[in-house]
Amino acid sequence: MSTGPSRRDLFRTSAAGAALGLAAAPARSAESNIYTRMGVRPFIEPHRHLHDQRRHADSSRAQFLGVECGIVTAGRAAALAYATAACLSGGDPEKMQQLPRLDGLKNEVIMPRQSRNVYDHAIRSTGVRMIEIDSPEEFRAALGERTAMVAVLGTGEAQGKIRLEEISHLAHAKGVPVLVDAAAELPARPNPYISRGADLVAYSGGKILRGPQCARLLLGRKNLVRAAWVNSAPHHAFGRGIKVGKEEICGMLAAIDSWMTRRNIQAEYRTWESWLNHIGEQITRVPGVCTKLQPPAGASPFPVVDVAWDPEKIAITAGEEGRLLLSGEPRIMSHAEGEGYSFVIRPVTMKPEHYKMVAQRLYDVFRDAPKPGAVSSTAPPASVEGVDFVDGSSRHKLVLKADGTRVKGTHYGRSLGGALLGTVDGSRVRLTSSLPFEGVHLSYTFTGTVSGDRMSGDVDLGEYGRAQWKARKAG
Repeated sequence: MSTGPSRRDLFRTSAAGAALGLAAAPARSAESNIYTRMGVRPFIEPHRHLHDQRRHADSSRAQFLGVECGIVTAGRAAALAYATAACLSGGDPEKMQQLPRLDGLKNEVIMPRQSRNVYDHAIRSTGVRMIEIDSPEEFRAALGERTAMVAVLGTGEAQGKIRLEEISHLAHAKGVPVLVDAAAELPARPNPYISRGADLVAYSGGKILRGPQCARLLLGRKNLVRAAWVNSAPHHAFGRGIKVGKEEICGMLAAIDSWMTRRNIQAEYRTWESWLNHIGEQITRVPGVCTKLQPPAGASPFPVVDVAWDPEKIAITAGEEGRLLLSGEPRIMSHAEGEGYSFVIRPVTMKPEHYKMVAQRLYDVFRDAPKPGAVSSTAPPASVEGVDFVDGSSRHKLVLKADGTRVKGTHYGRSLGGALLGTVDGSRVRLTSSLPFEGVHLSYTFTGTVSGDRMSGDVDLGEYGRAQWKARKAG
């Protein structure tokens, strides 16, 4: 043992202590306080100025990760909102106060079609209009004086028709910055997106980095990251309402230090693969179930296993599988959703004691699932109206056409429309639809009973909870 800790050791120990919830304990002296070791001058211990803490912490973090600058934000959506606000305002206080009113400011964000996702809402919250492109030609045509930023999803970029290098080259020629949402990826050195031309890249803190669940990293070009910072708390600007706390900042410091100095990702890969192999061996004992182990590829920092089954042997959809896993014991959250017959298992959120429980629970659900069989047919009403939400209601319309027990048609919401599929078994009806909006598909699953020219029941709104619906036959 050395005679005394190095400055790096002090930093590492203090950051880890904060991540474990020890930062709030009274400090014995200035030398033993995590904030003084970070270079932050406290007021009356253990209080400190959040502005100073973020400035010092961000400097250390950027050095670890090999980028010009970085900040901790309050989760993924906050990072995207901060980045967009930075590109819109540049840190100009008058422009910052104006957001999300964009009169006289740039007001468009370009995004490739394969990058559209539910987190687009965080970007749109600043008031911008999303411009979707699907080719280099469309991208060139979309770039203009109204373009504030180009946003790319890391996993989506690899599937698109235009590479990040070309996106960055064309955008920079117009003075437009490029943001990459890297979600659950790892901030490797050199950065795989900054090195390809991106100006900003955002990483989730609570996933594979093992940091605080409500934290995220925004890394990249110093002037843009600093502009994102002044648009966030403790400054009174667009991002004031999505504040990151001192606990998340210190927790992320500890997570980054652990990732860069102590974690062995190759050993973790081998452990995860052994878990997934065990799950696959267990559940494929049920006739009709098959699995395929997929190694880490592209932007994915971990192996996954694809689970699929034959609906001619197991009469259950992925969405029904997910609901059974979530409502059973042990309660398991999964990626099983929708009307298909497959889903992906990711191992990074499991602990060593979990994978055997997951394997057994999946086996039980598949084993006990209903088998295909004949059902009786009842013709459904032609249209449906009336959905009661947790607060308020809305009139919807379902135009239905029956073919035996199968139903298909169109679902019209308040302003959106989309395709519908379903079944009728005696008096029971089940209808599913998907209404596209921007980069989101709003899913509805109507279940209930038919009685004469009336129908009623529950509607599953996906992540937005449940509602009740009632209907009558039109005309």
